[in-house]
Amino acid sequence: MLLPMTLARKLLLPLGGPLAALLLVLLVWDLSVRIYQIPAYVLPSPEQTWAHMLDDLPTLLDGFQITFVTFLMGFVLGAGAGFVFAVLMDATPWIRSILYPILIASQAVPVIAIAAALTIWLGFGLAPKLVIVALVVFFPVVVNVLDGLNSVDKDMLNLVRSMGGSRLSIFRYVKLPATYTPLFSALKLSATFSVTGAVIGEWTASTSGGLGAYLLQANSRLNTAGTFSAIAFLALLGVVSFLLVILLEYFMTPWRSSSTAHRWSRRYWRRP
Repeated sequence: MLLPMTLARKLLLPLGGPLAALLLVLLVWDLSVRIYQIPAYVLPSPEQTWAHMLDDLPTLLDGFQITFVTFLMGFVLGAGAGFVFAVLMDATPWIRSILYPILIASQAVPVIAIAAALTIWLGFGLAPKLVIVALVVFFPVVVNVLDGLNSVDKDMLNLVRSMGGSRLSIFRYVKLPATYTPLFSALKLSATFSVTGAVIGEWTASTSGGLGAYLLQANSRLNTAGTFSAIAFLALLGVVSFLLVILLEYFMTPWRSSSTAHRWSRRYWRRP
C-alpha cells in the first residue's frame, strides 16, 4: 500500500535542502584534497572513500545491520522505560520527589565513564550495549513526558472528574494525548544521540562486530578511508532513525497532519 501523499510530501520535500548541503560538503571536501594535495592517509578524497565502501560493502552492510538492531532494541527499551517512569512519577508525587533528583544527578556522569563498569557487571555481548543505548534515550523521554503530563489544564481534569471519568479514562483521553508532542520531540533528539551510544557499546562490549567495531579496527590500522566509510554509514543510520521517528509520529498524531483522522486512530480514540 502506497504511503499517503501528505506523508510522502512530509518525508521527501524536506530532503531537497539536506541533499544540496551534502553535495556542497562533498564538493568542498574534494576540492580541498585536490588543491592542498592532502595525502590519502590524512584525508581520503570522496572518490577514494566511495571506492573503499564498494570494495568492503558486504562487511559494512553487516555492521550496519548489527548496529541498527542494537540501536533499535536499546531505543525501544529506553523510550518504554522512560515513559513508564514518567507516568509513575506523575501518578505518585512521593516517587517523583525521590527519583527526579537522582535522575538529574545521573546525567552528570558521562555514559562512556560507566561503559566499562557495565561490561564488568553484565559481561560482553548484547546486554551492556542495550543498556548504554537505553540510558541515552531514557532521561530525555522522562523529562519531556513528565512535562507533558504536568501541562494538562487543571480545569479540564476537574471537568472530566465531575462528569464521572475514571483515572484510566482521564489518562487515556486527557493526559496521554498531551504527552505526544513532547514525547516525539525527545525521540527525535535521542534518535541521533542513540547511534553514538550504540557505537560506545560496541567499543567496550562488542563480540559480534558492528559499525563501532569496524570503526575501531579501521582507526587502529590507520585506514582513513575505512574510517570515513564507517562514519558515512553511521550518519545514514542516524538519518534513517530520525525518519522512522517522524513516520511513527505521523501515525500516532494524525490530527497534526490532517483534519481527518486515520481509520485505525478513529477506532482507538472512540469512546467505549
